[in-house]
Amino acid sequence: MKKIASILASIGCFCLLLPSCNTASPEDYFARAVLNSNMLVGFANNGLERELDQPSVKMVDGDVNRTEPMKRKEIIDGKIQYMEEQLGKIKNLKVTDDTKELLEASISLHEHVLPVCKNEYQQLAKLYDDGAPKEQIQSLTQSIHDEYYPRFDELYNKLIAVGKVYAAKHDIKVNWAQ
Repeated sequence: MKKIASILASIGCFCLLLPSCNTASPEDYFARAVLNSNMLVGFANNGLERELDQPSVKMVDGDVNRTEPMKRKEIIDGKIQYMEEQLGKIKNLKVTDDTKELLEASISLHEHVLPVCKNEYQQLAKLYDDGAPKEQIQSLTQSIHDEYYPRFDELYNKLIAVGKVYAAKHDIKVNWAQ
């Protein structure tokens, strides 16, 4: 019995130490929290509007010589999947005094964008895919911009500002194209 208790205690100690081995480098924090947010640029603005208005093409199954435009639903579903994956990775990073503000800013930005993609952008994609009148598409596009872009811009600029301070503190070389 003592031997089993000793083994269980050893396993318990090992399990407690394991999370401390999951410390990412400052570059990893920066890449996940700040650099990956570049994929959100265009949200509720011209970038995503253009992507939906002129969708990418994909190869037709079984025919490598033929392409067809992607369904707008596929575009939005892909963005949602990417954002959920990134948000999960960001939330899995260990919060420290040094990373708290950076992670909070990135999480806030992702949590602002994701529900809009799951709701309004799914509705917009359906309008496009169903061939709705241009006026109806424009109306919803403008509504999304008016309602969500100001907060997105505020959250994104905060993340970039915090990211600049974090990068400078950790001597991470970044070409800020702003």
